[in-house]
Amino acid sequence: MKKLKSKKSIIIILLISLIIIFGLIWIFIPKDTKEKIIENINTTEKENEESKKLTIIDENSKSRSYAVMINNHPSARAHHAGLQDAYIIYEFIVEGGLTRYLALFKDQDTEKIGSVRSSRHYFLDYVLENDAIYVHWGYSPQAQQDIKSLNIDNIDGLVYEGKYFYRDKSLGVSLEHTGFTTMDYLKEATKKLNYRDTTDNETLLNYSVEPVDLSTIDESIEATNVVIKYSSSVENSYVYDSELKVYKRYVNDKAHIDDITKEQYTFKNIITYQVENDTITGDDKGRQEFYNIGSGTGYYITNGYAVKIKWIKDSRNSQTIYTYLNGEEIDVNDGNTFIQIQPKNQKLEITGEE
Repeated sequence: MKKLKSKKSIIIILLISLIIIFGLIWIFIPKDTKEKIIENINTTEKENEESKKLTIIDENSKSRSYAVMINNHPSARAHHAGLQDAYIIYEFIVEGGLTRYLALFKDQDTEKIGSVRSSRHYFLDYVLENDAIYVHWGYSPQAQQDIKSLNIDNIDGLVYEGKYFYRDKSLGVSLEHTGFTTMDYLKEATKKLNYRDTTDNETLLNYSVEPVDLSTIDESIEATNVVIKYSSSVENSYVYDSELKVYKRYVNDKAHIDDITKEQYTFKNIITYQVENDTITGDDKGRQEFYNIGSGTGYYITNGYAVKIKWIKDSRNSQTIYTYLNGEEIDVNDGNTFIQIQPKNQKLEITGEE
């Protein structure tokens, strides 16, 4: 016991001596050198804090999102613009086997977004779950009724063409595929229409600053190639780029390219699941009904792996909850997310490298 006490005493004396020595050294360091040392320490601490912040969105921002209805007709797809700036994009089936997107933008200054197309009523459920301002160019009869009854803050190209929307007639496509807007226009419209521009809603997804590694989860599968079919007209596919750690997007085996940047769209996260749909009785355009309130299973895909998940949406305005099969809510990687809500019984393939 005496030897142990003796060792402890020696250690304490050494520590006190070191503190005294460093204190004496600090006293004799020039003032400007001290200031530089302190500045470097503060800079390092600030950089460490910055590295812990999300890049996809500012978690402290109270800005309301804009949910923009994006035309996905083949003629429009060739001229998609601004979608890489969206932090979430949904895709849903519409009439004729085609699809449309709902692209969410938050705190962006995107200079060209579109092309913008008309609303369908079930898209409103995802506007509501994100407490977003809805941007569209016209509507179906069902959507027109619901926009009014649900009191949706919306900016409509039918009303504001030439003010908050414009036609790009240089594209050489039919008029309905030429409608675009800008984030500056949408912010201006929000002020002029006296819409609330802040929100207290939490983000739909839980983002992680630390990498989410699905390979460590039981029953995860490799996911370097993903095929998500909507109809005979639309089949999406993704190929994982292991260097950039993102998924490159293709539609009908063609790279999905932004018409402004000429770069292929990429996504960090993919969430995919299926819901039932059918044609609305008596609708002369073949518009769809969408049975998305309830629950089911699907997949979360990121960084080359996929894991089975559950989804739950209790009402039109409630946020969809995504959990692992054990009921724990999923975290997603810091990055943009494509939420692919397929029609039932369509092809979904998730495979590893061949």
